[in-house]
Amino acid sequence: MRRLRPALAVAIALCLAVPAAASALNVFAASSLRDVLTEIDSGQTYNFAASNTLQLQIERGADADVFASASPTEPQALFREGKCDRPVTFATNKLVLIVPQGNPAHIRSVFALRSGGRTLAVANKGVPVGDYTRALLRRLGLSRVLANNTVSGEANVANVVSKVALGSADAGFAYVTDAKIAAGKVQAIRLPRYAQPPVRYQVCSPNPSAASRAFVASLRSTRGRSILKAAGFGLPPKG
Repeated sequence: MRRLRPALAVAIALCLAVPAAASALNVFAASSLRDVLTEIDSGQTYNFAASNTLQLQIERGADADVFASASPTEPQALFREGKCDRPVTFATNKLVLIVPQGNPAHIRSVFALRSGGRTLAVANKGVPVGDYTRALLRRLGLSRVLANNTVSGEANVANVVSKVALGSADAGFAYVTDAKIAAGKVQAIRLPRYAQPPVRYQVCSPNPSAASRAFVASLRSTRGRSILKAAGFGLPPKG
């Protein structure tokens, strides 16, 4: 028995280690949250994509513990369907017009796009940043720029930034946070404040648990809010 005790202790330790290794949450999150979420909590398993794509995956049964969306539309729809708990807002954002470093097309303002003949990277309808872009252009009376210029339909904001950074598009519409990440490869042109649509990020738990609630709490904690702010996100009031 004395000889068996060390082996038994090792076996017990290994058994206890298995749940710890399997304890990582499956976090489905908008592409624009890629850098900031992994900084807040690097210990989770992340699936980054357009929020509407992630919503569809969850509706079809994907194993998601947490869903962090770039708009309220997707988590609110899942909540109404009984597929996640009540969503909460944890961050905000703004849109900017981005151009390649050096601005080879000499675009100084969004209004310069009215002349047409340029290549624009714009996210598809249904993708939050694509819908926000179209809302902003409507407010500016510039919806026609999507017809007067050559528009590439992109699946998410990461693709928009990549296309502009590579010089494959003269300009594109992205979040200020993505432009900050790509600084040095793209230049950001401010857009009129009055035309900015409200960009709100919401999070919910399709598989509520103590761990998923702790993750959501970490986004709204003092540390989480500090990291979000440093990345360029806006912060909703506490509460």
